[in-house]
Amino acid sequence: MAKKKVKKRKIKARNLLIFFFVLAVSVLGIMYLYNLKISNIIVKNNTLYTDWQIIKLAGLDNYPPSMETLPSSISKKLKKDPYIKNVKVQKKMFTEIIITIEENLPLFYYEPNQKTVLADKTEVDDNFPVPTLVNYVPNKLYSKFLTKMNELDYTILKRISEIKYDPNEVDEERFLLMMNDGNNVYLTLYKYDKLNNYLEIIKEFNNKKGILYLDSGEYFKVFEN
Repeated sequence: MAKKKVKKRKIKARNLLIFFFVLAVSVLGIMYLYNLKISNIIVKNNTLYTDWQIIKLAGLDNYPPSMETLPSSISKKLKKDPYIKNVKVQKKMFTEIIITIEENLPLFYYEPNQKTVLADKTEVDDNFPVPTLVNYVPNKLYSKFLTKMNELDYTILKRISEIKYDPNEVDEERFLLMMNDGNNVYLTLYKYDKLNNYLEIIKEFNNKKGILYLDSGEYFKVFEN
């Protein structure tokens, strides 16, 4: 009988030792993870800010402990900036953060208001290399114009130097666009998307400079020397 009791005590002692070992390993593991810092930050789709500027806006410039860094808190900080429309934050391998930015891009500088207009219709004082809308556009057309500018490929938008609201007796939605390459383009709002094909259209005219009429028909008038 005595031998059996000793055996039971040995089993209980061994189980207790295993429990404390597992507990100690768990505590050390948690402490290790808690003190583990962010070591790699990847920023995607940013053009207005540098990677480092995004990292600073997100509050990650000191590479904080991973356990204290929640994707939701990073997203919240970044969305406070007027030039960031949306953001997706992912944490991978515990120490890597991936930030994908959707920017609230500047569309044009509105000279009558002396403001830069962003994609969400916000107006700011900052200057950007975007087209200048040189004259007043009636309120009933302005919102539609802004929507059409928003739908342009951004590489095409940045090829525009100036925009003038230039209605005639036939079309009150007519605009004249002065391009950086020296060409002029007449457009009406309901055909505004044609400008996305600008580079393909202009190739047909062998580097000649002139006026491209996309408001009525689609023809090119070479400038007279």
